[in-house]
Amino acid sequence: MYPWTIVPPNAKRIPVTGVAVLGADLSRLIHFAGGVYSNERMNDMDASNPFPEPVEIEITDVFDLHTIPPRDVKRVVEEYLQLAHEKGFKCVRIIHGKGIGVQREMVRSILERTPFVSDWTDAPPEAGGLGATIVRLR
Repeated sequence: MYPWTIVPPNAKRIPVTGVAVLGADLSRLIHFAGGVYSNERMNDMDASNPFPEPVEIEITDVFDLHTIPPRDVKRVVEEYLQLAHEKGFKCVRIIHGKGIGVQREMVRSILERTPFVSDWTDAPPEAGGLGATIVRLR
């Protein structure tokens, strides 16, 4: 056994709640995309919180909710809208997916009560159609 683990860029990764698991040996849990992590450091990790530091995501005019757990959508959309407004965006696109419309309705209920949202509409077909909402900000 090596004192460190190398994860080659082409290694098969299976996503499990935001981490990559190699094989079935959970003691070899790797949680960063860089490649090398010492076994000593891996043993010190809190398995319930593999990402103790917040991850910063650049705020753009497009936000895709497909990677957000449903229980977090409301909070994340509210925060995204606030940050997009602070950055001065006049128009943003929120991709919520087509599905049966649950997330679309959740997003639109948030838009309805957000004071700096002037209006919203379905995205045109080439930008997601019913799976995305175009939002105009004041």
